[in-house]
Amino acid sequence: MSQIVQRSMAAGDAKNRFGELIDAAQREPIVIQKHGRAVAVVLSADEFARFEALEDAWWGEQAKAVMKKPSFIGTKKSADYMKRVLHA
Repeated sequence: MSQIVQRSMAAGDAKNRFGELIDAAQREPIVIQKHGRAVAVVLSADEFARFEALEDAWWGEQAKAVMKKPSFIGTKKSADYMKRVLHA
């Protein structure tokens, strides 16, 4: 987890005060802890969409950079490699 101080809530409290948790998550991400260990984060749908967009943009830039390399193997070899890795 980040070193930035974040609001947290015990898992039991999150269960018992779910409505409050959802309201709080609209303002800031809430770390859910179980036995003192962070196990989940609840955040607003808008914040989640923002993170997804950032991740998509990052992966898009990574793909563009790889395609410019002379060692780029193309889609067929890439697909074959992924099948081997995922079914290993």
